Amino acid sequence: MDAHRLLVFRQVARSGSIAGAARVLGWTQPAVSQHLRHLERQAGLPLVLRRPRGIQLTEAGRALLEHADALATRLHAAADEMNALARLEGGTVRLAAFPSAAATVVPAAMSLLAARHPALDVRLLQAEPPEALELVTAGEADLAMTFAHDGQPFTVPSGLLGVPVGQDPVRLVLPNGHAQAGAATVDLRDLAADRWIAGCERCTAHLERLCLAAGFTPDIRHGSDDYVVAQSLIARGLGIGMLPRLALRAFRDPGVTVREVPGLRPRALHLIHHREADRIPAVRAAVRAVHDAITE
Repeated sequence: MDAHRLLVFRQVARSGSIAGAARVLGWTQPAVSQHLRHLERQAGLPLVLRRPRGIQLTEAGRALLEHADALATRLHAAADEMNALARLEGGTVRLAAFPSAAATVVPAAMSLLAARHPALDVRLLQAEPPEALELVTAGEADLAMTFAHDGQPFTVPSGLLGVPVGQDPVRLVLPNGHAQAGAATVDLRDLAADRWIAGCERCTAHLERLCLAAGFTPDIRHGSDDYVVAQSLIARGLGIGMLPRLALRAFRDPGVTVREVPGLRPRALHLIHHREADRIPAVRAAVRAVHDAITE
């Protein structure tokens, strides 16, 4: 199977149309269509269904796209590795990270990388874990920083590798005037009558699971995955919530009190990348820098 045509097919799939792929590649539409027809003959199966507003991948097309993405990653690895060998330093690493990490750990890691490898080009993309994983899978990011709460399954898509880089404790956040604000630690059972501010879908599920284990269903009145908004609501007495330490490092509203909850386990932090990408010097350096930034 022709590798060049496989990459042309990948561009068609990612663009959603032959016309879109032609614009990205700088080719004519007939040229792209011809490569696609040749690849379909080699595959022995139709790869796309042509629609009035673009294309739709067939089952065979979706399967082949996974191989095309892997090929694109390998080619990117080869190009970066050759560049690093020629210059001893250099290359590019694209890091996707969730907001609180993008505001704390990632800038610290980027600062370390700038000091250690001045020629390395680091690009930050802010994305929640599911979207960050999609960026890595599609070859649009080299690394994804993700988290998983205790009790939540942590699964890495096929072809990717998860590297643990640390933990992020979760804290209870109360308005300053709350009845439990003066306690050193707080038992969740004492908060059964409170109103709650929830976060992202995964964080909300974690909150509900913890409260149910404590014997009650949380009265969730508001939801925001923005830690500034969540703290603003809490500071004004509109509810209480749970936030990870990274979010509280990034921003701390003076109107809130932070307390520990006994037995509340931290969320696990991971860096996700293609298995082949650990051969890219820039990726290896970025993994080390993130780990160092978390542990320093």
